[in-house]
Amino acid sequence: MMLKTWEQLKTEARTEGRAQGRAEGRAQAGAKHLLGLLRVREIFVPETARERILAETDPETLDRWFERAVLATSIADVFDDPK
Repeated sequence: MMLKTWEQLKTEARTEGRAQGRAEGRAQAGAKHLLGLLRVREIFVPETARERILAETDPETLDRWFERAVLATSIADVFDDPK
């Protein structure tokens, strides 16, 4: 078994931290873009929906919501699964 050095552990932690930071940044940007699209489309976004969007950390979910928002007529169309 090979033991990792302190420097290797620090490098791994730094790399993981950067990756997590990038993912969080992508999620924040996705939420901001989604809210902007909804604003431009004049779709009312209640505070609970705004909080849900801003709390979402999965970029794929935010992308899916954004795509739905393109054709949505209400915030429910964004969150609800298509029939």
